[in-house]
Amino acid sequence: MKIVSYNVNGIRAAMNKNLMSWIESEQIDILCFQETKAMQEQIDVMAIQEAGFPYYYFHSAQKKGYSGVGIISKHEPNHVEIGTNIDFIDNEGRVLRADFDNFSVISLYLPSGTNIERLDFKMEFCYTFSKYIQELKTKIPNLIIVGDYNICHEAIDIHDPVRNANVSGFLPIEREWLSSFINECKMVDSFRHFNKEPHNYSWWSYRANARNNNKGWRIDYCMVSDSLKNNMKNASIYPEAKHSDHCPISVELEF
Repeated sequence: MKIVSYNVNGIRAAMNKNLMSWIESEQIDILCFQETKAMQEQIDVMAIQEAGFPYYYFHSAQKKGYSGVGIISKHEPNHVEIGTNIDFIDNEGRVLRADFDNFSVISLYLPSGTNIERLDFKMEFCYTFSKYIQELKTKIPNLIIVGDYNICHEAIDIHDPVRNANVSGFLPIEREWLSSFINECKMVDSFRHFNKEPHNYSWWSYRANARNNNKGWRIDYCMVSDSLKNNMKNASIYPEAKHSDHCPISVELEF
């Protein structure tokens, strides 16, 4: 079972950059999108179906052309939950869950903290989401929470930890939250479970030729409940896929 997460920074723009060709070239079972920036009626679902994904679900923000998450699947979910029933989270279209026999997948798009107001919103979101997941795990223990967390966890996850020490995405309060989320919600960072090497990133600024110089940040994660740790077989990052300022990431599990 291969699950891929991809912040596409606008699904329509990514599709115009041959996104669907890349998807068809990979053996993907479930693909989670973030930052779709589109209402469902604006998305070419015919192309999604033609790529072999008959099941597709989207959660859009109230504000048009902003945020948004999606899940497409080759397998029919038992249930799909749009949002969290927490208004301030759901208004921005940032959480979508699909339940399958052995696990549930959440496509998550955490806010960025571009200014003080948004940083406050981000942290309120983070702590509220942690409580939501802890409660959800009492009913659904086998969660796979993939997406753009907008946080680099450790110094190894960012190209210049010293100069970025006071930049949102690598602030102590954000990193501390991510550590607490992993510990309190009993999650495993699947990529670091398999790969301890530096210079593995999932996002690069469009400025200063950052991607070609691999001056990136690892802010996208496939977090897996520790109850599924023995089911994990591999986790990957795909920097060669260039449909966005992010690149896809994946986790593979066997049941």
